[in-house]
Amino acid sequence: MDNNPTVVFVRPGEVVIENREKPSPKTGELLIKTRCTLISTGTELTILSGDFPSDSAWARYGKFPFVPGYNNVGEVIDVGPDIDQNWIGQRIATYGSHALYVTTNIQSARLICQDILDEHAVFFTIAEIVMNGIRRANVQWGEAVVVYGLGLLGQLTVRFCRLCGARPVLAVDVAESRLQQLPSDVAIVPVNARRDNVVSLVEKVTKRRMADVVFEVTGDPELILEEFKVLRQQGRLIVLSSPRGKTWFDFHDLCNSPSFTIIGAHNLSHPQNETLDNPWTNQRHAELFFDLVADGELVIDPLISHREPYTEACRLYQMLLEDRSLAMGVILEWFLK
Repeated sequence: MDNNPTVVFVRPGEVVIENREKPSPKTGELLIKTRCTLISTGTELTILSGDFPSDSAWARYGKFPFVPGYNNVGEVIDVGPDIDQNWIGQRIATYGSHALYVTTNIQSARLICQDILDEHAVFFTIAEIVMNGIRRANVQWGEAVVVYGLGLLGQLTVRFCRLCGARPVLAVDVAESRLQQLPSDVAIVPVNARRDNVVSLVEKVTKRRMADVVFEVTGDPELILEEFKVLRQQGRLIVLSSPRGKTWFDFHDLCNSPSFTIIGAHNLSHPQNETLDNPWTNQRHAELFFDLVADGELVIDPLISHREPYTEACRLYQMLLEDRSLAMGVILEWFLK
């Protein structure tokens, strides 16, 4: 068997690295040798912990053994029988798992033409999710935005909202370490929900107008009711996270009477193909993300908290299960020195 180390969740809370068979590219596929992968500290840890209702949509992911990962940057080393050989040697980003060798359909490959680091490009999936959420929210110049939850999704949400012209952007979390990772920007207001009265602060900063848009990025179903309190009438609440359970609320008081708009923003709501009405596919968003990084408009380095060889994956996942508040971008390196 060819050596293909692969991260596997064998059961809730247990991670191993298995030596699996190296895949071969089929028709329409590329074979990639991985350079680096990024751990999704939201989705992957929810699956690993098993902390979700058994009757929810999460259950389709939480079947063990489970091979995690969907942020992969690598080099094409082989192609299927119908694919142009010129793809070999190209650097691409894919939804490949945490493994040394992965295959992908050519339509899913994001070609990295820009001169950017692998460890910056690997954030592309997180960027796609956030960009799609902001477009679905229709964030406009001068609107007041509140972002609840400052993991990777929340951190990028704050940054992209500012790029869109939102002002002010209030960034809410309970971990001071995450608040300290926000960019230095007069229009970005850090809010510690343990220390600050969030509603009063939003009221003050928005001159009593309250928020036009709220992004839910905590994944905690018990917090969502509180997040409606900072919205103005006819404001929009965007569910950018994947909540780990049910939220019970009164549709009259929290939707109909204030005429709130509640918008889901799962990554799968991207259009499958470019159209004149909506050209913003996953691929277009990835291309824009790479351009923003290459041009220096989006700085990724402060969001990287760990760079470690893949052989440390088991220890890293255990650390994240115990307390992920001190971690942000956790990168696994697959080219061992």
